[in-house]
Amino acid sequence: MQMRLFTSLEEIDKIEETVVALGNFDGVHKGHQELIRRTVNSAIGTNLKSAVFTFSNHPKNLLAGKQVVKNILYCDEKVKILGDLGVDYVVSIPFDETIRDMEPERFIMELLVKKLRMKEAYCGFNYRFGRNGEGTPETLMKVGLANGFGIHVLEPYMVRGQIVSSTIIRNFISSGQVDQCLAFMGHYYSLRGKVIMGNRFGRTLGFPTLNISIDEDMVCPADGVYVTYCNYDGIRYPSVTNVGVRPTV
Repeated sequence: MQMRLFTSLEEIDKIEETVVALGNFDGVHKGHQELIRRTVNSAIGTNLKSAVFTFSNHPKNLLAGKQVVKNILYCDEKVKILGDLGVDYVVSIPFDETIRDMEPERFIMELLVKKLRMKEAYCGFNYRFGRNGEGTPETLMKVGLANGFGIHVLEPYMVRGQIVSSTIIRNFISSGQVDQCLAFMGHYYSLRGKVIMGNRFGRTLGFPTLNISIDEDMVCPADGVYVTYCNYDGIRYPSVTNVGVRPTV
């Protein structure tokens, strides 16, 4: 079965009963991957469909009224990785005022049980939802016990004695420690952008350069020079990437 993507609640129709992975999943790091693997395996074992319920924007940005959290992955990158992990349905919808103000039990019953036909769910130990973040894994278990669905809460996923989280990965990137990301993400950190016109100084140096504009919504590495690969027009090139000031000027 090909993965189905839903970008609004209105799009969700004619889906089968599900086991749902709950979370923001920015970076789809090793902890996320373990949670999703368990979701997929449970769905296969119980003859249900696996689903991921997430948001296309970070909830903390709406709550703060400004951007306070930058993204590790673009939405389409996140969705592709989720699909590669074998998920049947991905629900990636905007976190808006309506969802922000939902009572936790209403969030569970209207969005997860009614819309996603959830019979079982997996979430992390620090999952929060509903108005003022009042919903917790304990809330899910209490409502699940009363309504006949199961909840599985995963303990922190550890690497090198540290809890794997999107926050620590953002810190690695913003501090220039991008070489640390692989151990925590399970895949290489990458960044994409639009090639823009520069001052053409690279031509005078005897090798081509690309000037890339990075989306302001994305976390950006610290200023510095990095050994990288560049994918351009489907071809992968060894490259050196400078972030920040232009050393050729």
